[in-house]
Amino acid sequence: MRPLKIVTFLLAAAVLVAGGYFAGTRNTPSAAAAKELWHCPMHPEFTSDHQQPCPICGMDLVKVDGPGESGGAAPVGEAVAGRVPLTLSADKRQRLGVASEPVRRGEGARSLRTVGVVAVDERRLHHVHTRFEGYVEHLHVDFVGKYVSAGEPLLSIFSPELVATQQEFLLALRAQREMEAKGAPDTAAGGRGLLEAARQRLLLWDIPADEVARLEVSGKPQRTLELRAQNSGYVVAKNVYHGMRVMPQDTLFDIADLSRLWVLADIYEHDLPQVRVGMPGLIHVPSLADRTLRGVVTWVAPTVEEKTRTVKVRLEVDNAGGLLKPDMYVDVALQASGGPALVVPFAAVIDAGERRLVFLDRGDGRYEPREVRLGARAESGYEVLAGLVEGDRVVTAANFLIDSESSLEAALRGMKADAAGSPAATPHH
Repeated sequence: MRPLKIVTFLLAAAVLVAGGYFAGTRNTPSAAAAKELWHCPMHPEFTSDHQQPCPICGMDLVKVDGPGESGGAAPVGEAVAGRVPLTLSADKRQRLGVASEPVRRGEGARSLRTVGVVAVDERRLHHVHTRFEGYVEHLHVDFVGKYVSAGEPLLSIFSPELVATQQEFLLALRAQREMEAKGAPDTAAGGRGLLEAARQRLLLWDIPADEVARLEVSGKPQRTLELRAQNSGYVVAKNVYHGMRVMPQDTLFDIADLSRLWVLADIYEHDLPQVRVGMPGLIHVPSLADRTLRGVVTWVAPTVEEKTRTVKVRLEVDNAGGLLKPDMYVDVALQASGGPALVVPFAAVIDAGERRLVFLDRGDGRYEPREVRLGARAESGYEVLAGLVEGDRVVTAANFLIDSESSLEAALRGMKADAAGSPAATPHH
């Protein structure tokens, strides 16, 4: 009877232990359910059991919401690998600053992308010369890059030839006045001819008319002459120094008006049929990420460059704000009208490497990821080739945060599925 008592005792103990286990499981909340989880919206791979700054970017962690807040039921369209639909509460949408816009039909475009170099408009470039030989007495403009206004003095120049011509002018002036005073009209007429010849010689040397008039009044030749700028602009080249001897063939300064510039872009031969004079283009400077300038094609080169097999295309750009500088590298998008097309706003598109994603706003805080195929850049967004229909609302603000949340939720679901599907350990016999 003793073995029977032992078996009975063991069975009773097993029942008591099992009952306590199931009772504890039923009445005690799981640690996983009670434990809070926080993650970084920009780096969802980092999680913590308490709120703190993200060690990667410094952003405050946000709480991973429970059922009904994030990861709840949402309309499911085409599945997007690595993303899941989300449902966000009104409070969370407000905190994130979520905004959305409808997909509309607009004027499509065909964009031809290339690179270009900013250049000075040659028609606005002025070379400064002197028309007589002389020596530089003083430089008023003594460095490259200085802005000068029309009429501003550039340098003072001494020329023995100029002084001699002024003296000839004054002699002719005195002779003409003496002839008039003596009442000899024929001789006075000859004197006037000599005077006008001397005056024209000064004017042909680019001596300003007011300087000649001042010489006529003062009766004294000027030792030096102020050489003045004929156009406003920036000095882009200076080839003259104090005391230097200058000749008429010397280029003293180059002055460029940079209020309008050229952009010289390279177009490959096979793209040339798409290019025409008058077509618009967008000019983007990589260092100015938020600024895009507009230009117009005004010239297409008649020849192909032998080494690169490209054709130069010139765009003229308004540069009143001074954003562009000569010799800058820029990105150029030549745009040809493509007729009506479905257009999604630029801000709605998430570049996920080899694919492009948007988040559809289904209303009531429900957001669904959607992979899209895009065409050229249009005036107000990207041309949609597949993935959206007219009237779809897409998230245009906080979509990157929603994408991080969706990616994290997809990863957590994948981990739970893997854990639930893992085979139980096989007991050893």
